[in-house]
Amino acid sequence: MPAAAPPTRSVRSRKRHRFRVRGSILAQEDTQKAMAAELDMVNRDPNGINQGLQVKFEDVLAEPDGAHSMDCVWSNSYKCYTCGLSLSYKIATLFCGIFIALHWGCTFGCVAFNEIWYMTPNCKLFELQMRCIKRFVTVMLECCFGPCCAACGMFFSNITVTNKSG
Repeated sequence: MPAAAPPTRSVRSRKRHRFRVRGSILAQEDTQKAMAAELDMVNRDPNGINQGLQVKFEDVLAEPDGAHSMDCVWSNSYKCYTCGLSLSYKIATLFCGIFIALHWGCTFGCVAFNEIWYMTPNCKLFELQMRCIKRFVTVMLECCFGPCCAACGMFFSNITVTNKSG
């Protein structure tokens, strides 16, 4: 029985390619795990973006002195408000939160794409085109207003001011 021939170059390159793909998938998974580890699950507004949004019971409902309800009404109102707020927020985020986050992620991704690939090159193109116009306008101003400004400069340079104290 003849010995098996060594694998050809194309098989080796395919194996290397598979390894690279697996390696990049593992690198992506590690990156995602690191991002999840960095996510602060307690303080979810570290930059204070929603400081103006105050929805605690004490921020929304208050009874001034002289107009107090019965203690049982006030304490049960607190429990109902807190439960309703928590339940409605959790249900809304359960059904809509991921999709809205996806929407905003795509929106800001498109804004970044537009800024990087469209606006910045257009601004650079505008700057390049305006250089030519700047030269033209500079020459025109020097030709038209240069002699007038020089004459005014000569006229005002002959004025002398003397200060007499006395």
